[in-house]
Amino acid sequence: MPRRSRGSPPGKADGARSAMSGSRRHVKWLPTCDAPRALTSLAAASLLEAQRKRPMSNPLKSTLALAAALFVSAAADASAETAHIFWKDLRPATQSAAENVGLPMIAAKLPDHGETLSVNLQDKSIQLAGYALPVDRDGDLVYQFLLVPWTGACSHMPTPPPNQIVLVTPARPYKMSEAYQPVAVTGALKPDMEKSQLFILDGVSIIQSGYSVRKADVVSVETVPDTITLPVNSPWSFLNKKKN
Repeated sequence: MPRRSRGSPPGKADGARSAMSGSRRHVKWLPTCDAPRALTSLAAASLLEAQRKRPMSNPLKSTLALAAALFVSAAADASAETAHIFWKDLRPATQSAAENVGLPMIAAKLPDHGETLSVNLQDKSIQLAGYALPVDRDGDLVYQFLLVPWTGACSHMPTPPPNQIVLVTPARPYKMSEAYQPVAVTGALKPDMEKSQLFILDGVSIIQSGYSVRKADVVSVETVPDTITLPVNSPWSFLNKKKN
């Protein structure tokens, strides 16, 4: 039985998304260096070279083997350290979160349409809190969702810029009873412009995300630290209750 998205028309299966990966005219790719991994490789090579050049007693070999194992373990832990980031870390410092008080910024208002990505976190383990909007689900089991910085984004309200949307594929189906549930996502962040089909009540919307996290660990949270609270006179102010 095909998975369906909430609000999808009969016969429309969830997850029918047109993927488009790759760089965009405003995406800047910066070289990265995995220092712990490089140091680990260097240490291992040095030990192998030392063993090759001169014979060693068994106790010395055991000591060096233990030292190498501890070094590799420490380097792996450093490499896998998770950075707790905020939505501001995914956009340029010059890009505002809101057009004015309580009104989130949208792509059309930005010179680069929000396609400038922060690639300094590329492939790094991160944790980011936001609101989950399912794009692929079967009942209350969600197989893929969009992580957005405020409730109502992409359906009730205008779509955020691509650099403020993360396409998340959980490591295992995540159980959700309603859209815009606040969650924290942990995994390797990949700057990756990609389009997804989102089935909403009045039709189908194409959403472009600027980042993705595959095989993500997803947990429920009480609040999202850097969300935007809508003003009381906003027609969407009822969405504020989902933030508390």
